[in-house]
Amino acid sequence: MTSTDPGSELGAVLGSLVPWPDDGSRADGPVAVDATDRLLLDEARARLAAADRGDVVVLGDRFGALTLGALALGAPDVRVHTDALDAERALLANAEGTGHGRGRFSVHPALGPDVLAGARTVLLQLPKSLGELTEVAELVGRYAAEDVTLLAGGRVKHMTRTMNDVLAASFSHVRATLARGKSRALVATGPRPGRRDAPLTYPLTARLTDRELLAAAGLAEGGLDVVAHGAVFAGASLDHGTRFLLSTADRWPRADGVRDAVDLGSGTGLLAVVLARRYPDARVVATDRSAAAVASARATAAAAGVADRVTATRDDAGSDLPAASADVVLLNPPFHDRAAVRTDAAHRMFAAAGRVLRPGGELWCVFNTRLRHRPALERAVGPTEHVAQDPRFTVTRSVRA
Repeated sequence: MTSTDPGSELGAVLGSLVPWPDDGSRADGPVAVDATDRLLLDEARARLAAADRGDVVVLGDRFGALTLGALALGAPDVRVHTDALDAERALLANAEGTGHGRGRFSVHPALGPDVLAGARTVLLQLPKSLGELTEVAELVGRYAAEDVTLLAGGRVKHMTRTMNDVLAASFSHVRATLARGKSRALVATGPRPGRRDAPLTYPLTARLTDRELLAAAGLAEGGLDVVAHGAVFAGASLDHGTRFLLSTADRWPRADGVRDAVDLGSGTGLLAVVLARRYPDARVVATDRSAAAVASARATAAAAGVADRVTATRDDAGSDLPAASADVVLLNPPFHDRAAVRTDAAHRMFAAAGRVLRPGGELWCVFNTRLRHRPALERAVGPTEHVAQDPRFTVTRSVRA
């Protein structure tokens, strides 16, 4: 085997990747290359070797294994979209740190024609939600080439028969590969003839009329329209934790003391709209690491008529927000990484809130009661009190010292 052999180059590339920004020292931490990455690259090997410019697209890469691996196997270039900003930064960091793939891939912030037009091979790490998979399948079916092959891989324990059905709604032929290393790939070909002109499922809009929501937004009747792309947590619905947080709105800071407010981890931007309505003289920032969430928040703010005062930004756990720039922050932090309960993201968001709040500013947070976040909130922000609790969730108020 020579140094110019694609297999040798692939091994060198995959062996050099790191689970950025994790240093790999944690036993339960992520790995930079998993069995699904390897399976997808093996299944696509011949197509990648024969690819022309513009043929190859990677969706949902986590640390760069699919993108840099595809280039190592002969793809002349790769277009990439990752919903999560930290995954996008991991790809860029690995490409820069290893020197692999420089100048041969392009990162696209939106899932749409820019990244998908004319694609003939699409590699996808299966998303965790059927909504996200539906949106991906419909957009590939609409914008990719007629002879496109979509290879979607995942861990067998996270895959369901419904995923096949979702792909079959947009493609004429769907088959599953044999399982290997506890991973499997679904291979979809032949976009259905009517797919290119059919209405898209996402983004979808729902009118919410929940009592807590209307009261928090100062609405006596009617409702609020929420817009959601497929990858957004809870979709266009109102999850229980957010509803519980909204039930405490009468205790949030007075309007005359709020010039700037933040919806941290904004999802659809529903809380940002509530903030804009409660604080009509305030500037509101809705921030999330998800590209789909940012697009949803912008659309939700526009639907509510407050787009002029709500700025939706994509960043990682509020890291790009200026210090001492907000009077109130609302937060419903994530507590799952797929099936595992994890607190890392929540603690980083607590630290961000502590940095972003002005002295005397308030963080209002809702979280799963069993996670017992109060000590972490005390350390990151300041004095913290329990405001409300039900069998599942707790709402706290933390004041920046």
